[in-house]
Amino acid sequence: PYYVDMDQNLFLQASLHSSDRNLTLFVDTCVASPNSSDFRTLAYELTKSGCASDKTYSLFPSPRPDVARFGFSSFSFVSRFPSVFLRCQLDVCRLHDYSSRCYQGCVSRFRRNADS
Repeated sequence: PYYVDMDQNLFLQASLHSSDRNLTLFVDTCVASPNSSDFRTLAYELTKSGCASDKTYSLFPSPRPDVARFGFSSFSFVSRFPSVFLRCQLDVCRLHDYSSRCYQGCVSRFRRNADS
């Protein structure tokens, strides 16, 4: 566990460990939950489909393509839940494959009006 105060800025880094230097890493979705084994019942999305859902969530410049850096401000669910667990989905793509998910960035899906 990592102990922090409320509203403290948290900085995270994910690294891809591979001998293939032609890969890149992309943070797709991160969800927080007070339960380490249930990220559906009570959950909070920090980012979804590469789009920030939380106003404090930020991506940061990375030193290499196989490293992803991001951060957000710490929070709690309510006082009866002493812990917050984080689950993130990261995508691995070929470097410079601009049609891959890693180069699409934020992908928001819009609903169409039934009349159109």
